[in-house]
Amino acid sequence: MKWLESNLVVIFWAIVFGEVIGYIGRSLEQMTYQPMQIGLTMAIVAFIAVNGIYLLSRSETKQQ
Repeated sequence: MKWLESNLVVIFWAIVFGEVIGYIGRSLEQMTYQPMQIGLTMAIVAFIAVNGIYLLSRSETKQQ
């Protein structure tokens, strides 16, 4: 259950930060703002990164 809760928190904050960064980037680059696309992309990237780091570090500690 802890794994699920931690992933939900990561996804939530990735969406929030992705939306903020996307909004600022849109203003700087004068492009169209697509909120759902930016939020989903950041959520997927953060989910893969966090779980990838966890799985890589877990396998290292088991070998030692």
